[in-house]
Amino acid sequence: MNFHQKPKVYAPTVELKVANLERSLAFYQEVIGLKVLEHSTTNASLTADGVNVLIRLEQPDNVTPKNEQNTGLYHFALLVPTRKDLGIVLKHMIETRNPLQGGSDHLVSEAIYLADPDMNGIEIYADRPSENWQWHNEYVVMDSKRLDVEGLLALAENEAFTGLPKGTIMGHIHLQVSDLNSTEKFYCEGLGFDVVTKYGSQALFISTGRYHHHIGLNTWHSAGGVASSDSSAGLKNFTLLYPSEEEKSVVVNRLKNMGASVFVDNGVTFTKDPSGITIQLLVGNEK
Repeated sequence: MNFHQKPKVYAPTVELKVANLERSLAFYQEVIGLKVLEHSTTNASLTADGVNVLIRLEQPDNVTPKNEQNTGLYHFALLVPTRKDLGIVLKHMIETRNPLQGGSDHLVSEAIYLADPDMNGIEIYADRPSENWQWHNEYVVMDSKRLDVEGLLALAENEAFTGLPKGTIMGHIHLQVSDLNSTEKFYCEGLGFDVVTKYGSQALFISTGRYHHHIGLNTWHSAGGVASSDSSAGLKNFTLLYPSEEEKSVVVNRLKNMGASVFVDNGVTFTKDPSGITIQLLVGNEK
């Protein structure tokens, strides 16, 4: 099942602020294996298939380092098409001695974790077949078990890394927020997501169409935190793609009725969540 097309609502693109654009471009091309689609003095966009933008990079003036206690990005997650693809990426990371932060078997998926030069968290993962996911009382069962590194590398034994495959997409985004209760209300009652897993009072996973999660939300490092400044490295915004203009309009009206910030800039609708994280609200062909 495809969880990243109509009628699902999902996050296809993230926009990041970086301290040094050329350094970041080298990392995302050589280490991650993305391709440059557009490039100017202070901005660039990255793609896997040569068409769809997964990541936009911007180098603001006088950039300050990312503060890990501020709200914003925990990680973004690039979803590769197959387990073999993940094995090839893992083999590449080992061969190039790029530092990994870890790897996990989440039952619904297998994943490796790392960070870019500005400490923006990155997950690269492959889903297990959705028919094998376990659900309990409307919550999907996820865990963090030891990653089968040997099995993944065996799949990649005779394969060379030539970049991320064309079918790579933005699978989900994971945010660090200041308060989970107000965040749940905003994303579920406002934006229209469903809760699919909770971890106590500190983490929440939400999706549409019974995906294991399109958005993760946690307060592990950011409880009571404030939003990063405009000049700070980190997340500038991310995009949510709605299936129709009608559905987007319903969401915008709900957000306004809740008292949420909604504004239009250059014809694009934006909102801010309770933690000050900026979200673009787009419709299918607007991206």
